[in-house]
Amino acid sequence: MPGLDLLLSNLLSPIVLAFALGIIAGFIKSELELPEPVLKLLAIYLLFSIGIKGGTELAAVSLGEVAPLLAAAAALTIGIPVAVFFTLRKIGRFDAANAAAVAAHYGSVSSVTFFASLSFAKAMNTPAEGYMTAVVAIMEWGVIIALLLGRWALGKEAGNSSMKSLALETLRGRGILLLTGGMVIGMLAGEKGWQQIAPFYDDIFRGMLMLFLLEMGMTAARQMHEFRKVGVFMTGFAIVTPILLGLVGTWIGHAAGLSVGGAFVLGAVCASASYIDAPAACRASLPQANPGIYLTASLGVTFPFNLLFGLPLYYQFALWLAR
Repeated sequence: MPGLDLLLSNLLSPIVLAFALGIIAGFIKSELELPEPVLKLLAIYLLFSIGIKGGTELAAVSLGEVAPLLAAAAALTIGIPVAVFFTLRKIGRFDAANAAAVAAHYGSVSSVTFFASLSFAKAMNTPAEGYMTAVVAIMEWGVIIALLLGRWALGKEAGNSSMKSLALETLRGRGILLLTGGMVIGMLAGEKGWQQIAPFYDDIFRGMLMLFLLEMGMTAARQMHEFRKVGVFMTGFAIVTPILLGLVGTWIGHAAGLSVGGAFVLGAVCASASYIDAPAACRASLPQANPGIYLTASLGVTFPFNLLFGLPLYYQFALWLAR
């Protein structure tokens, strides 16, 4: 069965196995740990390399080619956090602060899931378009939409409440700064400039990603102990939501003219939930929200599900659409 072969191929890839090793290390409370400065350096390297490579690819295409995709990304940036927020408010009966915090995580993007999907697509010999970085940079702004919804629903200010302040908070985050800044550098340097730095930013990328996922596995294992704080509804939400968003995102990518790899990566990005930049924004803007809910759902449930089972599912759907 093609679907089963694809699942096994993903589960046995070095990247996923590194993540699984991290989970095992976390469960047995191993002494293994990566120092915080090393983790920050790995995150900077991964984000910057993706941005530079994406800018190089974007420089080779015309704006007319990517305009439909960027418009779709802008619509998803608004639509996903709004849908998540009102689903939790109406069906889950969540208070405004917690609903907005969860929407901020699912409306934003998991950079690591993005990295993993790029590697997955490349391993399947269907690499995604390089300008997908521009899509990720746009969709990082979903956290602002969610926080504004929370402020509106609460009916009062919580920290900085102006759109200008929220925009500045997001711009200061390393995700948008490194992705957007790297993209600009790649566009200005072009293919000739990329060749000068490719050995550092391309050849060793997967090795760096494995180290980062090793630590993410240990962190996810620690979050899994918090399942009792999330409850049955939220656990189901953290699995069903990425499936629905992943399939919709893949279909939109296909409709926008992306290749199999590109449509799959867009689906993976839509299905992902941030657990690096979004928690910091929520702690600052929605301090009354419970981290045991939004962080456990995004990192303890959605991230492992996407990495182990979601990516093969979205890729299989992209193949089906292409046929």
